[in-house]
Amino acid sequence: TESELETAFALLERRIHERIPAAYLTHEAWLGDFPFYVDERVIVPRSHIADLLLDESLAPWIGDAETVDSALDLCTGSGCLAILLAHAFPNARIDAADISADALEVAARNVAEYELGDRIELIRSDLFAGVSDHSYGLIISNPPYVTGQSMRALPAEYRHEPVLALASGEDGMDAVQGILAGARAHLKPAGILAVEVGGNRVIVEHAFPRLDFTWLESETGEGMVFLLQREQLPK
Repeated sequence: TESELETAFALLERRIHERIPAAYLTHEAWLGDFPFYVDERVIVPRSHIADLLLDESLAPWIGDAETVDSALDLCTGSGCLAILLAHAFPNARIDAADISADALEVAARNVAEYELGDRIELIRSDLFAGVSDHSYGLIISNPPYVTGQSMRALPAEYRHEPVLALASGEDGMDAVQGILAGARAHLKPAGILAVEVGGNRVIVEHAFPRLDFTWLESETGEGMVFLLQREQLPK
């Protein structure tokens, strides 16, 4: 209709001239077949971990998805990965933690939309600080990891996203270092940690030369996500 065309063209005008990501204009982003509500309180969902969960539920590192009874999504943002965890591991209780109260409000909306409030608990937490007495069979995280140099060169679209969810020190490693330092204490025996670090593989390996990282391959990239078992993590 004429009014629908006007609405569509108005969105296109804002996308082109204000450089606002389309997901913020429509308040919708998709990972696979899963739609999520988003606004400028959270980054636009885009995760290589999502591909790994949707495709094979982290197989072969997790042999039977039904045996996973607990999982943590650290730096959950919109809650999208926590919801995919619930889908991939039907028997798991899931904690979804984020330092941002604003982000958790968005996550709560998505959790409610998927009717997963009985399985996903939202926790305000600076990394592991708010889950100090919890342990999990699986921890995943898509944390802030953008380097200072990259932050200074970001296109205008990314400037609409919360800096807190992107920047992580000059080398992009602040959050990753905290995760690696604390993960072992929150993993059950034989538990698994999977962390997305984008294009920072060389930085990660240089910072932790003694860790035997497994770099995972997904449809959208290789070497963007590392996996470690509990026993490989520093004590």
